[in-house]
Amino acid sequence: MQKTNLIKLAIALCTTFIVGCSSIPLMVPDMALSSKKVKLEGANGSLSHAQSKAILTKLKKDGDDTNIFDRHLALESEIVGSPLIVGNKVDLLIDGPSTYSAMIQAIEGAKDHINMETYIIEDDEIGQKFAELFIKKQLNGVQVNLIYDSVGCSSTPKEFFKKLSDAGINVLEYNPINPLDTRKGWDVNQRDHRKLLIVDGEIAFVGGINISSVYSSGSFGGSASGKKNSKPKKTEANIESTNTLYPNIGNSNLGPVPSNNPAQVQAVSELEGTPWRDTHMQMTGPVVAEFQKLFFETWAAQKGQAYAQKNYFPALTNQGNEIVRAIGSSPDEPYSQIYSTLISAINSAETQVFLTNAYFVPDPQLLASLKEAVARGADVRLLLPEKTDSLLVFYASRSFYDELLSSGVKIYERQGALLHAKTALIDGVWSTIGSTNLDWRSFVNNQEINAVMLGQDFGGKMQAMFEKDLASSKLITLEAWRARSVAARLKEKAARVWARLL
Repeated sequence: MQKTNLIKLAIALCTTFIVGCSSIPLMVPDMALSSKKVKLEGANGSLSHAQSKAILTKLKKDGDDTNIFDRHLALESEIVGSPLIVGNKVDLLIDGPSTYSAMIQAIEGAKDHINMETYIIEDDEIGQKFAELFIKKQLNGVQVNLIYDSVGCSSTPKEFFKKLSDAGINVLEYNPINPLDTRKGWDVNQRDHRKLLIVDGEIAFVGGINISSVYSSGSFGGSASGKKNSKPKKTEANIESTNTLYPNIGNSNLGPVPSNNPAQVQAVSELEGTPWRDTHMQMTGPVVAEFQKLFFETWAAQKGQAYAQKNYFPALTNQGNEIVRAIGSSPDEPYSQIYSTLISAINSAETQVFLTNAYFVPDPQLLASLKEAVARGADVRLLLPEKTDSLLVFYASRSFYDELLSSGVKIYERQGALLHAKTALIDGVWSTIGSTNLDWRSFVNNQEINAVMLGQDFGGKMQAMFEKDLASSKLITLEAWRARSVAARLKEKAARVWARLL
């Protein structure tokens, strides 16, 4: 027992050292000085300057004399290497029931291949449903390739994945935590937090939803399985705390530490029957090929086995009017492209910054960008959880409230559901949906994936969704916040110490 504790302590110290040495670089180009012409791509390759100009003119906000849209286009062109793709159709999927319904419909219609990359796939009702569909399609000649994260699926039995492999499905475990299975360049802190599904190279799903029955109940009503969760599940935040990544770190009154931590067990138990509020999206059109490339880049980097040759990159046609960019971030890269894009978008904001996020533990640069946006006259609003699956993240997040509220940032807490969405809307024309949390772990250690949409039409849909959530939220005022208990303040200070580890 003593030897085991010493081993856990050693791992904890190593993990602390690894994270403590990580940093978020300053990636804030002055996009106002950019003179580069924005290039767009479509189903048949690069568009001419005249074609691009005609499309961009139509997308400018209400035709007003404003440079907001131009600034965000320039920003996108400067920061990220992947192209801006026109001709896409994008559908918002709110909560688990609608997301699973759309995914299942796409999987059932698959004719060539199915590629899934996910942080969590559980051995529960929803996980079994997907597994059965995958096996059925594989036996019918549709190649299924699955990437799952070793930590995210630490509670999923190996037999679950063996059953898939035995059926002919290619299964790849990302960064195995078992020392016997580790690959060259292994880092215990690097995790695949992406949620990506691609069907036949023609349909892509991206967002914040894992494959788990915790999403069975929609936050606005509805159920994926017709019944509520019967027991609390291991969730994204507390999964990592119940393995050896952070053994014995933290305050016993805060969590998320060992699974026998009473406070953490209570926090998870209180989620029983609570609906989850999350956002996903379905895309068709030329941009799907960019998400397919990201999937196979991960497969190659993780030394996945050879897979059956299928038509992974079919000829794609225009399906709609949305301009979309696929952005994937990896801890192996010098900086997070998603982080740098978001920071630059906020720094370019003129009218509004609406952020919805499950785990908000900002670094100094993000904090400064939000306050500076308010100083420029932008309406900055944060939609954060009232309930949480991680008390440590919860109190660390709240430790920033006073500073933000004092600067004029508006903070809302979502009532009646566990908020797990990761979305942003800036100036009504720049939108993003994906897997990225606003914390150090997502920006430094995790492999993440997001889609960025440019345009007023989709921005309007995002704003309608945001306002609907605000109707179910509570506005936190500075006066009320400063009247909180001493005990809450102490927990916030204690949690703040671990901000860079979250």
